Amino acid sequence: MGSPYDILRLPGLEVPVEAPRAAYVERLKALFPDEAKAIDRCFWACDEAQKATMALFAAKAAPAPVAAVLRWVNARRVRRALSITTAEAVREIRDPRLVAVLTARWGDYGVPPAQSPFAIHALVTDSYANGAYYPIGGPARFAEELGKTIRDAGGELRTYAPVSEIRVADGRVVGVRLVDGDSIDASVVVSAMGARNTVAALPKEVAPEWRREIESIDPSVSYVTLYLGFRGDIRAHGATSANIWVYEDFDVGRVWERPADDDPPSLFVSFPSLKDPAHPDPEHHTAEVVVICRWEPFAAWSDSKHGDRPEAYKAAKERIGERLLAQFERHFPSLAPLIDFHEVSTPLSQTSFVHADRGAMYGLVMSAERMRHKALKVRTPVPGLLLAGQDLISPGIQGAFMGGIMAAASIEPRLWMQMPR
Repeated sequence: MGSPYDILRLPGLEVPVEAPRAAYVERLKALFPDEAKAIDRCFWACDEAQKATMALFAAKAAPAPVAAVLRWVNARRVRRALSITTAEAVREIRDPRLVAVLTARWGDYGVPPAQSPFAIHALVTDSYANGAYYPIGGPARFAEELGKTIRDAGGELRTYAPVSEIRVADGRVVGVRLVDGDSIDASVVVSAMGARNTVAALPKEVAPEWRREIESIDPSVSYVTLYLGFRGDIRAHGATSANIWVYEDFDVGRVWERPADDDPPSLFVSFPSLKDPAHPDPEHHTAEVVVICRWEPFAAWSDSKHGDRPEAYKAAKERIGERLLAQFERHFPSLAPLIDFHEVSTPLSQTSFVHADRGAMYGLVMSAERMRHKALKVRTPVPGLLLAGQDLISPGIQGAFMGGIMAAASIEPRLWMQMPR
């Protein structure tokens, strides 16, 4: 995506997040020269925490004897990385503006700095050390390329085929049953539909203790998205491929508490069509404006169905859209005249379309307890059932891919040799 790949906008301050990381560090030292030593210590601590986190995740995929050794060898490092929050990791920094800059991108993993374990902050931010990437042709390329690999190997893909039950006989997995009644036999089932959805699909009498452990882990934060369509050359009006994190003040850890009644404390703005060099039309572009919010304001309508929502929900959704649109136009006035279309999704939208529990943005919350939880590992207590997806490792696309690779390698051990690549 080029450099900068992120831009942080705070009152009176704009900071480009550049690649490689060394360039970003030098930028921070130039902006905050009195904090140069603290900046170095902060990034050193990130490196140490990132190593600890990778060791922790390796143990989740390893056979029990190997996992025990990994946990023992890395116990002190892991304990240190999980015992402090992101906010505590930067507490020695005196300038509150720099504190805000260093912790502002917590939306990448969904836990505010005061609650997030420093380990997940280090893991996620370090994944951008060499920059950010976007698939040429858009996110559909993931499905197209992976699908081709599956079909070339003799596999079959089924879409619009929800699983109603993971079938178990004599204590082990024997396949799945689809909502339409069709059954598929399989000696191994890999579930990447989320840990909570996975245990919900098991027969009630199967692995009850594991079910309780999974259900005890809270979902991550919810979110609202404003989707925008533009008619005109937005690049000529200041838009770029960089993600823009807009904060209304330096308290960057606030979640949108009352979406229908108050303006959001922050906006995450992305222009996907400018990220994609294969985008064919220079006069039609898109943007996504994302705001992390609480689930509770939408809970009263959680039993309603898509296409048949109550009028109160529709009215609240319309107010949310108006607020978001007005706030976007305040921060991007040159783009406002080019807006040709807008639409809003809420946590209920995520629940309807991707079965996200409570509209969760990142599956299970990335707390320290979740990261060390022994219930979240590739091999489940049900023989033949493997867990994958972002609930296994870490949030987002990269975490989901890693979960899939680890599950695949647990079936075909030769794949472990590919991991360093």
